[in-house]
Amino acid sequence: MTVLAPDRHDPPSARRAAPDDRGGPERGRRAQAASAYGALAVVLAWNLWRWRAQLTAVPYLDDSSVHAQMVRFATARFDAGHSPLTGWFPFLGLGSPQFLHYQSLGAMVSGALGTLTGADAAFRWTLYLLLALWPLPIYAAARLFGSGRGAAALAAAASPLLMSAVGVGFEPKAYVWFGYGVWAQLWASWALPLAWACTWRAMSSRRAVAPAAALVALTACLHFETGYLAFVPVVLFPFLAPGGRADARRRAGRALAVGAGGVLLSSWATVPLIVQGRWAATNEILAGGPLVNGYGAKQVLSWLFTGHLFDAGRLPVVTVLGGAGVVASVLGWRRAPRGRALLALLVMSLVLSFGRTTFGPLTDVLPGSGDIFMRRFMMGAQLAGILLAGEGGAALWRLGRVLAGRWTARAGRRAPTARALAAAALAGALAVVFLAPAWTQIDRFAGFNARAIAAQHAADAGPARQLDTLLGYVRLHGGGRVYAGMPSNWGSGFRVGRVPVFKYLEAQDIDEVGYTLRTASLMTDPEFFFDEDDPGDYALFAVRYMILPVAMAPPVPATAVAAAGPYRLWALPGRGYVRVVTTVGVLNANRSTVGVMSEPYLHSGLPGAGRYLAVAYAGAPPAPLTATTLSQAEAVAGRVRGEHDDLADGTVTATVTASRRAVAVLSASFDPGWTVQVDGRPARTEMLAPALVGVALTPGAHTVVFRYGGFGLYPVLFAVVALTALALAWTGRRTGRARAPETAPS
Repeated sequence: MTVLAPDRHDPPSARRAAPDDRGGPERGRRAQAASAYGALAVVLAWNLWRWRAQLTAVPYLDDSSVHAQMVRFATARFDAGHSPLTGWFPFLGLGSPQFLHYQSLGAMVSGALGTLTGADAAFRWTLYLLLALWPLPIYAAARLFGSGRGAAALAAAASPLLMSAVGVGFEPKAYVWFGYGVWAQLWASWALPLAWACTWRAMSSRRAVAPAAALVALTACLHFETGYLAFVPVVLFPFLAPGGRADARRRAGRALAVGAGGVLLSSWATVPLIVQGRWAATNEILAGGPLVNGYGAKQVLSWLFTGHLFDAGRLPVVTVLGGAGVVASVLGWRRAPRGRALLALLVMSLVLSFGRTTFGPLTDVLPGSGDIFMRRFMMGAQLAGILLAGEGGAALWRLGRVLAGRWTARAGRRAPTARALAAAALAGALAVVFLAPAWTQIDRFAGFNARAIAAQHAADAGPARQLDTLLGYVRLHGGGRVYAGMPSNWGSGFRVGRVPVFKYLEAQDIDEVGYTLRTASLMTDPEFFFDEDDPGDYALFAVRYMILPVAMAPPVPATAVAAAGPYRLWALPGRGYVRVVTTVGVLNANRSTVGVMSEPYLHSGLPGAGRYLAVAYAGAPPAPLTATTLSQAEAVAGRVRGEHDDLADGTVTATVTASRRAVAVLSASFDPGWTVQVDGRPARTEMLAPALVGVALTPGAHTVVFRYGGFGLYPVLFAVVALTALALAWTGRRTGRARAPETAPS
């Protein structure tokens, strides 16, 4: 008995020996295609209906708030005729080159769409459609792997039913409003299955090398951790694809072409990340925990075998189908190579997800391992499991047909039409009963998510409008950032509906302090240690306003400005993003320690007194100090006479007076893309603690202009991408002329 249908790569003997659910008369093939497409249409319609609440315009409760803000920023940059890649993203972590540090392709595509539809509408529609239509790339990938229509339709039907213990894999909870908001991963979830499938096909055909390389690169540009999983089969598949030893060299050459092509095509996103990596902070707060290091082999395997990797909180529906697919793949190891490819992807994804918790320093061999959240690799195991679930469901169906045939044979007669129809109806009913726990669980979660969105929409018509009156004052008067609490203190319970006020500020594109650990700016870790009881920290972080609960007294001296509903706006002394300060000591730090090393300084009285520290960053010498004696340190360094701020455009201009040798410091995260002019002449930037931008001043009056210019090698990198694409296209076209085109699986 054959439990796994052979694919197009199988040897002729295997194809003759095994029944093929895609074979038979043309009429039967049309009926199978109609059934598969009908099932796929039902799944898509169900998804589109159940997740329609995602189209409601509300501020976001999860990380979607950051992604939506990136889309708005990209749209604004495009409207102004500029690239988001070289822009200064000013709203979080005292600003950063967010489109360089983070996977930004999805945000730029949506931002371009936003120039036509509006940025927020573009974000909502891309989230909704990418989520609801995800079964499409699953079906296409299964077919490209060589699976039959039935197996591909079953995999597509299983794909919206995932629910894991951690909730950040390829499952609805990872993306929806009452979830985690990993929107960049959602984009990559479309590219990864196709990248895997095309890489598999590339092992047997040079014509598939170009699309495989393009999809691998696309996955990496959309989401870096998913991109790791896209490169995995480039290493594995040459050893698993059919063809024997005689074809091993050709398979290795194709794998090299796919890998090299993927690296070069994604270079516009990865090379700046590598070159500028020393200026991107690691997450010091989470660095020692399982979110970064992975949960380890024991925990991940426990989730796998107890069903919590695919079916948390319900009967293990997808787990059972995936297990059947594993058994079928093992039994068909020689006859059906795609089965062993899917098994290898499952195992390798699981091993990667074990992370540093299991492998310790061995994980350092992975490029960029210090910036990877290794638990996220469980999404690769989920994707492989979905494809295996399709194979397992098809194998169980064929097994049922064989058993039914034997049953009717014992009856001594051919199965009449009525009995065949009854058997089909019974199988369908059993499938519905079997899948019902997953359907109902996802349906309940979707309903809860929709009700939560509706409640937030109602809050936006009441409390949000009250808060908007205070934000109107902030926009009109400017002069610094806004503080409305933090996730680690009372701020998490200070809300507009369900959304904390500090997240609502982000939805309004307000430059703020308090929504911590959202970017890779060098100030993101020091911001976590912001002390709301220390007036000096407000000056250092350029906080001009506080929004507090109406009954809460300000933690530092401030003037009440206005109140609306449960919210009160306070203004602090001073204004602006630039200060004239004295440097009195040195802080030694690097990208992995700048937060913890600066904590004692932030809790001292030095920032409030205008006494800053020069930074010896990553072993480089610090800038010369402007005060070497106590009397120099205690003397007033100077003052700011006027300031014009446009951080969204990456420029700040200040007129200052220095009483003696001093430093003009801009309260923005340090990055080598910052340049500065003093009195029209270029000057050298320096880093001040914790990680701010400064420039040395001589005594007297000066005009200081800080300007962010961004990474300058993008034109060269895009030229490399274009040349690589042309080379791959030329190679594929030449191969196509030399060889007859291969047909896709029927």
